[in-house]
Amino acid sequence: LAMMAIIGMFFQDGLTGSAWGDWALYVDSPLRFFGGGEASTYKTFDPATELGVQEPVGFWDPLGFASDGDEATFKRRRSVEIKHGRVCMAASIGYIVPEYYKFPGFLSPSEGLQFADVPNGLAALSKVPALGWVQIIFFAGIVEGAFGVTDDYRNGTPGDYGWKVITSDDPAEKEKKLSAELANGRLAMVAIIGMFFQDGLTGSAWGDWALYTASPLRARGGAGAAFDPASAIGATEPLGFWDPCGFCKDKDQATFLKYRGAELKHGRVAMMSIIGFLGQPSWRFPGFEGVPDGINALGSAPAGAGFACLFLLVGFFELRILADLEEGNEPGNFGDPFKMIPTQSGGYDEYWRNFELNNGRLAMIGSIGTIVASGYTGLNAYEQWQAAKPAAISFIKTTLPFAP
Repeated sequence: LAMMAIIGMFFQDGLTGSAWGDWALYVDSPLRFFGGGEASTYKTFDPATELGVQEPVGFWDPLGFASDGDEATFKRRRSVEIKHGRVCMAASIGYIVPEYYKFPGFLSPSEGLQFADVPNGLAALSKVPALGWVQIIFFAGIVEGAFGVTDDYRNGTPGDYGWKVITSDDPAEKEKKLSAELANGRLAMVAIIGMFFQDGLTGSAWGDWALYTASPLRARGGAGAAFDPASAIGATEPLGFWDPCGFCKDKDQATFLKYRGAELKHGRVAMMSIIGFLGQPSWRFPGFEGVPDGINALGSAPAGAGFACLFLLVGFFELRILADLEEGNEPGNFGDPFKMIPTQSGGYDEYWRNFELNNGRLAMIGSIGTIVASGYTGLNAYEQWQAAKPAAISFIKTTLPFAP
């Protein structure tokens, strides 16, 4: 996810000249449908001004479907988008509800098939009788053709069938709800495709990776392998054992433990660095009051000397002290020399080790993001959060219809 994200940031930055990809700075973008700068003239119909143009992407049409400016074609596609979004929202709920509730009685009395006998997910398709499929297709055809469902974009507003269930007399509130429907429909279309993929790959409606041990995302050593890294500490939900690059595939236990030790050390350092990034604006060591924030501190005189001392100190601990404490224990376990673990906590057990690994992984991503953003924008970690707050609030309000 981070690799795709950083490539997208580079693309937006190069295209718009802004680290955050402000599309207002690049009106000639092929992803918008604007005619250019001040001297340009807008066409009679501009899809970039229609409902559904929302932050953070704005008007997003990378394949140029709306580039011809044909209003009738745009409205037909918008109608199709709304229909698919509504069907997928219902389908996403339909994937969840049967796990907790199923209709009583018979689905097909002639075949003795009850609703309780129908499995959840894609497996249910094989249980529906042939006549049942005929009924479903016939019913959908009647709704499409006889109730004006296909005339919405020809005679009025796409998606408006006259069923005023969720609406408002306030134009601004109505637009907000319609935008939320579009955004949630788009999310549901992506979600249901993901559910189908997981269901087909694992055989479970919820995509239980334990049922698909041959998944290339697991890299298990197999039933006959002497060491299975997928059974080690750190394989937590929702990904389970995640090794897409295959670092641990066909590797022995010693190599895995070496990687695990490095992961723990980097995670612990990253967790401390995040605390340091957030604490810098409020407090500094005596004598370092004038040192700039973030990575800019490395270029200043007192901080540069302090970093050199820190480098030597870390090397001494790595080679002489920590190596001896870790000997005979699992990676990252240096014992409890300061007696900080209460007896009632269970010690350094599986729960705390998974907890530490997950927070360390998050901190490593957070530290890299903070360092890159600080070097590019000049803002410290706290200022970065403050700058991102309006965009995050706007995104939540646009996406969630119940947001205040």
